[in-house]
Amino acid sequence: MAQDIAGHLEYLVSTTEESADREKRLLDEWARYSSLSGGVPPKDDLDEGGEWPSVLEFIQGSSSASGGLSDNSIISGLLLKPDVEHILPSLLSLLSSSKPDDAISEELVEMIGFDNIELSMQLLAQRQDAVRELTTFLQGDRSASNAPERKQASGRNKGKQKERPTSQLDQLDPAEARRRMEETLRENAARPLWTGTAHDAPEVLPHVYTSASMVQGNMLSHLGTRYLLPLGTARRETEDYEEVTIPPANAVPPRASERLIPVAELDPLASGSFPGYTSLNRIQSIVYPTAYHSNENMLVCAPTGAGKTDVAMLTVLRVLDQFRSHQDTNIAGSIQRDSFKIIYVAPMKALAAEIVRKLGKRLKWLSISVRELTGDMQLTKKEIAETQIIVTTPEKWDVVTRKPTGEGELASKVKLLIIDEVHLLNDERGAVIETIVARTLRQVESTQSVIRIVGLSATLPNYIDVADFLSVNRHTGLFYFDSSFRPVPLEQHFIGVRGKPNSPQSKKNLDRVTYEKVSELVREGHQVMVFVHARKETVKAAEALKEAAHADGILDEFSCDDHPQHTIFRRDVGTSRNKEMKQLFDSGFGIHHAGMLRTDRNMMERMFEARAIKVLCCTATLAWGVNLPAHAVIIKGTQVYDSSKGSFTDLSVLDVLQVFGRAGRPGLEDSGVGYICTSDDKLTHYLDAVTSQVAIESKFVAGMIDSLNAEIALGTVANVHDAVQWLGYTYLFVRMRKNPFQYGLGWDEVADDPYLGAKRNQLITSAALQLAEARMIAFDRQTGSLVCTDLGRIAAKYYIRHKSIEIFNEKFRPKMSEADVLGMLSMSTEFDQIQVRENEVKELEAMMEILPCVVKDGTSTSQGKVNILLQAYISQTRPEDFALVSDQAYAAQNGGRIVRALLEIAISRKWANVSAVLMGMSKAIEKRLWPFDNPLKQFELKADVLYNLERWADDYTVAELAGMSAEELGKLTHLNERHGSAVREAAKQFPTARITYSLRPLGADVLKIAVKVDRAFNWSNRLHGSGEPFWVWVEDQDGTNILQLSHLIFRSTTETMDVDFVISIPSQKRPSSVTIRFVSDRWQGAEEEVEASLEELVMPSSSDSHTPRLDIPYLPLSAVQDQSLQDVLSRRIGGFNAIQSQVFWSITKTRLHSLLCAPTGCGKSVIGQIAIWETLQQSPNGSWVLVVAPRRSIASEITSDLRLLARSSDVTVDFVVAERIFDKTTRKAVRVVTATDLFHALARQPNIKESLSRLRLVLCENLELLDAVYELGVSLLLHATQAHPVRFLGLSNSLNDPADLAAWLDADPLALYSFRPSDRDQALTVTAQTFTIPHSAALFKAMAKPAHAAIRAGRGQPAIVFVPSRAQCTSIARDLITQCALEMESARGYLPDDLTPAQVARLERAAPLGPLRDLLTRGVGVLHDGVPKAERLRVLELFAEGLVRVLIAPHEACWTLPVRAPTVVVLGTQYVRVHNATTAAGDERQVREYALTELVRMQGRAVQHRGAAGRFWVFCQAEGKDTITRFLNDGLPLESTLLETDVLRDWYRARRKDGAIKDKQAAVDVLSFTFLARRLVSNPAYYDARSTAVNELLSRIVDKLEG
Repeated sequence: MAQDIAGHLEYLVSTTEESADREKRLLDEWARYSSLSGGVPPKDDLDEGGEWPSVLEFIQGSSSASGGLSDNSIISGLLLKPDVEHILPSLLSLLSSSKPDDAISEELVEMIGFDNIELSMQLLAQRQDAVRELTTFLQGDRSASNAPERKQASGRNKGKQKERPTSQLDQLDPAEARRRMEETLRENAARPLWTGTAHDAPEVLPHVYTSASMVQGNMLSHLGTRYLLPLGTARRETEDYEEVTIPPANAVPPRASERLIPVAELDPLASGSFPGYTSLNRIQSIVYPTAYHSNENMLVCAPTGAGKTDVAMLTVLRVLDQFRSHQDTNIAGSIQRDSFKIIYVAPMKALAAEIVRKLGKRLKWLSISVRELTGDMQLTKKEIAETQIIVTTPEKWDVVTRKPTGEGELASKVKLLIIDEVHLLNDERGAVIETIVARTLRQVESTQSVIRIVGLSATLPNYIDVADFLSVNRHTGLFYFDSSFRPVPLEQHFIGVRGKPNSPQSKKNLDRVTYEKVSELVREGHQVMVFVHARKETVKAAEALKEAAHADGILDEFSCDDHPQHTIFRRDVGTSRNKEMKQLFDSGFGIHHAGMLRTDRNMMERMFEARAIKVLCCTATLAWGVNLPAHAVIIKGTQVYDSSKGSFTDLSVLDVLQVFGRAGRPGLEDSGVGYICTSDDKLTHYLDAVTSQVAIESKFVAGMIDSLNAEIALGTVANVHDAVQWLGYTYLFVRMRKNPFQYGLGWDEVADDPYLGAKRNQLITSAALQLAEARMIAFDRQTGSLVCTDLGRIAAKYYIRHKSIEIFNEKFRPKMSEADVLGMLSMSTEFDQIQVRENEVKELEAMMEILPCVVKDGTSTSQGKVNILLQAYISQTRPEDFALVSDQAYAAQNGGRIVRALLEIAISRKWANVSAVLMGMSKAIEKRLWPFDNPLKQFELKADVLYNLERWADDYTVAELAGMSAEELGKLTHLNERHGSAVREAAKQFPTARITYSLRPLGADVLKIAVKVDRAFNWSNRLHGSGEPFWVWVEDQDGTNILQLSHLIFRSTTETMDVDFVISIPSQKRPSSVTIRFVSDRWQGAEEEVEASLEELVMPSSSDSHTPRLDIPYLPLSAVQDQSLQDVLSRRIGGFNAIQSQVFWSITKTRLHSLLCAPTGCGKSVIGQIAIWETLQQSPNGSWVLVVAPRRSIASEITSDLRLLARSSDVTVDFVVAERIFDKTTRKAVRVVTATDLFHALARQPNIKESLSRLRLVLCENLELLDAVYELGVSLLLHATQAHPVRFLGLSNSLNDPADLAAWLDADPLALYSFRPSDRDQALTVTAQTFTIPHSAALFKAMAKPAHAAIRAGRGQPAIVFVPSRAQCTSIARDLITQCALEMESARGYLPDDLTPAQVARLERAAPLGPLRDLLTRGVGVLHDGVPKAERLRVLELFAEGLVRVLIAPHEACWTLPVRAPTVVVLGTQYVRVHNATTAAGDERQVREYALTELVRMQGRAVQHRGAAGRFWVFCQAEGKDTITRFLNDGLPLESTLLETDVLRDWYRARRKDGAIKDKQAAVDVLSFTFLARRLVSNPAYYDARSTAVNELLSRIVDKLEG
């Protein structure tokens, strides 16, 4: 009784925040007291007229009662804090120890709590005083016989108080109580009313629901003080075990505002998704307004089984409601399914499957697709597009969001991210959750998109920290429900079995206690589920229980013979082939595990649910996958084999909570019991974890290096500043501020740097240095720049740890065998957890004897074990030991991924030999087939067919088998013709190709290998799917290095693919050959190789025709000696540049045939136009000049320029078509014509002699674009004008060999000028940046950040960005704006900083409505033919005014773009060419390289006149960089294309038919005027010619044309 009254008095003096439900507890306590005392109230002997002390002082005691301490003493401040008295002895011991202050500071803060940090500092500062006062206080407390016993402020240590000399009854004597109160009151009256010290009031959170003043009887986590076990905890010890029993928590009474929400009140969308529900439960009703009527981020902490999945459902329905038309009465039809994605992250695959089933069933009526995306369940791009809700695991979502596109494009559509079991932050996998949340939060911030994050968790102590991490508003989105909210109250028993762990005695005790608890529960009439941790253990556990019951003579108590359906169930069991299941059923036992047949498992579930089985021994899969509750659950042992670690580990708390969630049958029972039987050394661990005793800490530091690499590879982190910001989004950052000691920080550091900028910088710098050391990034310590290398990108893509990369850096070699590769692979840190156990050695040795590759380490190391298991897996050898089976599956799963990563590393390093080996090993693991096995094993052929193939036809290649008849194959395999037909069909469907090639020298030391790949197999959609990927590469003579490579895909419509490789051929030491290799990406053995001999190859000689640029004075414009011309030119240029000055006299003042080859943008056209002017000035009326341009856009540009020149003269300038080229004119005229029109005009052979007699000059523009039509047109003109004094002037960009072009035009050596690209006198820097990602959306996502950096390097100047196609313009523009927002932390985009309001208004007025408006208002314009002409002109005006700073255009626009910019970025040098397919399968798409002439044209857009510097950036594939930079620096190659098209053949046949060409000799005469005639002699190999006699070669061409 006294104890109860003491408890009540304790309650009376407790503070408001210590009791959320004071009234109910008051009634409960007094009702219990009344029942114990027979309803007689205690006698009140206290005098009414006496003075009463304050209740607070009664509990805390006065200063004088504790030894006369002063009011401002340390102890006084200490006693003001709640719940500290019980730690005072420990505190005194710590402070009086000899340890220095630094050594005890951490322990001191842990002891009195984080929130009391100031008090900790005071104690350390006045340590001696504190020791003296504490000693006095404690001695006075003990010695005063009449001193009140000081108790804790709450009742959570009830029953555990220290024994005192005085009894509880003595303390409650009325006279004694009155005396104490009077004394305290007098002392208090003398104290000041206010202490003068302000204390922050505890934060009151509206949605924290607990049954006690402290969470589950613990401290409120956000106060940061100590943890204790819940009220009413009992502890019992026996000889065999120790048992701690935690009673169910008291229910939290409803608040006045609470009510259960009937489903009928919900709107049709929500109510239809809760079929069978009458109302939401209490938790769901509380969270409903926030979950369904807001977009608040949420954290919901509630016990397992409390209905958190339905909370997730409410947030899902919120998204559906936002993306539907509310006017449409058809709800399912009104949802815009393509506008959103919802991601549900579940911690286990089994749970993911369960969530898919639940959500899919509930949302089926809305036609919402729910699919699983895990390591086991992959989705195609089409399936992803069709799915609205994707359920995945943290690791898989991390992998997905690491990819810029493909699966990674999901991230851009995500509107809701649900993270289930978020308390796993405390687990090793917690780092992954931190990574994906940080990535999502940064995405929200950078894209200004709305992605709602909802965290679901079991009860955890520091829920506020987790809420802060998830960006949850504590007052609106944080919901905490303690264990009292379980649907069925749970009594928890924690049993620590005595004995050394895993010893026979310990196992015996475990069996005994399990049986004791099971039999006790069965005797009470309850069903029990016993959870074990291996499939075999289910039978063993059931048998052990059965034998123990039989020994005790109580086996009949387990029997269910009296069940009404027992006979029916017994008959069902009799149909099973599982003999153990049948034997156990008769005794009332059942078993259940994933290794059983689905029918047997269903039968066990059905029988247990019907109570036809009393004890079910099962594995944890039952707790995760099936909702099958029982009154009691028992976890037998906590040692679980973890294949990812290769050892036995502790059962995760997540599993324990899930199993305990199965205890109690909602609606049928009002209580449940959960037992966990563990070893005594683990008892405290599970007590703390399950009852939420331990704060959730971050595990991010361990995975931070690899996570940082992933962010750098993704492009979201480009420097240390970005990385420090990124770290600020992690849970690590939250906990470092709350509990710095855990992470190596002192309180002074937190005080000096509250946001831990220095610590974060230190962590990032340390991680970056390690990544740089592993060659995964390039780290510039000065600028803080972080740039991902190929190694880092591959590691991020394949989830490879940096430690493994360090091993590969050391062990990887250009030439390795399969055994070497397996040895290196087995050393990966991903396999560190796999350990060799003694009981496995014998089986491993037996397996090693039959393996094809030598295992260097044998069975003595974990690397050797991994090697053996991998080889056994490929050989399809299954181990006997269950742990080895698990290890083998883990090794194979990770081995395939790591081999693929190694393959990409080898390819990135251009290592030919090891690339081929790794390709084979990758397919070996995937197909479980060695490279030396028969390739036809990959087909579904019968076993006897495969056996006979290996026995009788092993020496035949697949191609040879495909060439045989069915009958021949039947005989060969000693089988019949039907079997032979199956073999033949398989051989014909085996992917292979025929490779042919042509050698095309492009210069003295540059060779183009034109490879033609013909499909040589029959297509099967079932076998080959949508495409067959393969590699084609050219490797050197030794097979060591890959010179060039290409990744191609055969489609069902593909018959032939062409690919060009450009390689360097050293002139000093030419290799005798190169090898062209074809390797399938998927099929083992699908390889071809062709050796290309170079011994007889004749390379052209190097050119010596280049002109050095002279250092001469620049000519002024007055040199033209014509004022009107000078005035026109002065509007365009200030004077002549170096090249113009050097060539001016020869080209403009003489009649010599001339050729000018000069860098793009150096003013060649101006010189040509002056030459036209000079020519006409000196010619009589009726004279005319012909300007030939290869493209209409170039011709239009030239026409506009010439018309400006001709304004002040009587010269007419016309852009004419073929029919009007040779019209008679009476005035001086300039006629501009395209090469096509010129060819057509001359091909018709009109009477043009008179017109040609008046022709004074032919200006051939852009001869670097010489194609068959251009060449033939000019050749015919040369032939036609040979009798007329017509001057030919050729203009071209820099060429690597202009000699033959000059000879073709008969250019005089004095008028031949060939300048190198480096000779331009305008400043232009060219930068090439390489990428190894294949041409895809992923590539352009990866290019976005460096492209933005290139634009920013221009310091606010305009930029032009060329992209592969018009379809990519908008998406790339948005990516650039996103990167700009990330860096600038502003939504202005690329708008100038000094933009006036008037300019902003003009920009908004000019911006058209539609998708491009948003881009224009952020300073980005898009220009292509799909944009209306008026809008294109508006964009160009804004660009010219500087309001639009970035112009994005497709690559083909380089010919028509009328503007330049100081910065030009070429975003990729490949494009997709679409062929119209002849079959119904669709168009054929092939990746093609930009023409070099296009790149030169783009480069010209960056050339700035008037002294400004230009920057030209080329982002290209790694293998294309050498070719591009070589020709940009040395000049373009130029060859004739007459023989590559039908232009020459068609023209020849037409002329033969109309008689214009009478015989072969006449044809040879005409062809002698072609550029081809010159190149046949200089570079015969390019044209497959073996002779150098021009007439002989031309005669052969004519012979072919005749044929």
